[in-house]
Amino acid sequence: MDHSTPNTKRCVGVKEWIFRLSGFLCSLLSSAFGIILAGSRYWRLWEFDNDVVQLVYIGLWEAYYHQELQMSGSVTRILVHSPVNSSWIISPEFRCAQKLILLAMFLKPVVVIFSSATIRVSIIKASVPEIQIVCYKCCVLILVLSSLCTVLSVTWNHVVDFYGETTFDFPPNFPVRKEDLIKKHHTHVFPIGVMTSTLSLLAMIMFLFEIKSLKIQSDLNDQGASKQVDQMA
Repeated sequence: MDHSTPNTKRCVGVKEWIFRLSGFLCSLLSSAFGIILAGSRYWRLWEFDNDVVQLVYIGLWEAYYHQELQMSGSVTRILVHSPVNSSWIISPEFRCAQKLILLAMFLKPVVVIFSSATIRVSIIKASVPEIQIVCYKCCVLILVLSSLCTVLSVTWNHVVDFYGETTFDFPPNFPVRKEDLIKKHHTHVFPIGVMTSTLSLLAMIMFLFEIKSLKIQSDLNDQGASKQVDQMA
């Protein structure tokens, strides 16, 4: 018994650190993928029957296309970008994606800060499980909200782009017209969105396990405090 008790405590401690670090890493990766998703130029990739511009890469904030120009007797291919602003006809699913992805991107760093703070508390061995539980609960709630934002954004965009009829359209001075659209290409945005939400889900699971462990620790602390009071009485 003398040897098994320390070993058991050591195993429990190792498990807790696995949950803490796994949750932190998953939330950190989810935040990084969220930033990549927000800055991606591949939310939509449209191909056109046009001699000047064949492909248009549409991001949430800017659109890109290659254009060939005659310069000094030679043909030069340059990348042109056009901001997606009020001159565009922005469809409901696209405007929703702009807002929700931006919200998710700003929420996730809060999770990283809270989870790193709880790790710091564990390193200095401060016995404040109640504070850690509150931090982890906040992390879980934020991850749920950000995951819903991400999933809704990429799914709605993907479904409308390929299986629906989008009202999204270019401004009058754009070099191609929507009527010349001949093909819509699949991009990495939907898979990255799913991966981002999956990482958030894994982080939530790790944090929930850690909350359960901290509640047990809090109960043990309360029992220990009660015994000390009884002994002093």
